[in-house]
Amino acid sequence: MNKPTPLQIEQLEWIIITSNNAEEVFKRLEEQGIDPVLFGLTDKDFQLLAKNFARIRNHLKVTNDLLDKYKEYYEPEKKENVKDGE
Repeated sequence: MNKPTPLQIEQLEWIIITSNNAEEVFKRLEEQGIDPVLFGLTDKDFQLLAKNFARIRNHLKVTNDLLDKYKEYYEPEKKENVKDGE
C-alpha cells in the first residue's frame, strides 16, 4: 500500500492591514486592478488559527504513523540472507 501523494495547495498572499497602512494598501491593490475585500482576524484569532493548523499537522502525523504501523504489520519486509539459527 502506497501513501497518498502530498497535497498540492495554492499559494496565498497575506497582506497585513493596520490603521497606519490601510489607505496605502487599498490604493496599491486598486492600482493593480484588484477589488480589495477584507476578511479580518484579530491578533488573538490569528493565534487560534495558527494553533488549529498545528493541531491539523499533528493529527496528520499521527495518522501517517498509524498507516506506517498497519503497513509494517500487513506488509512485512522480507529479510534477505537470513541463515538458519541466526
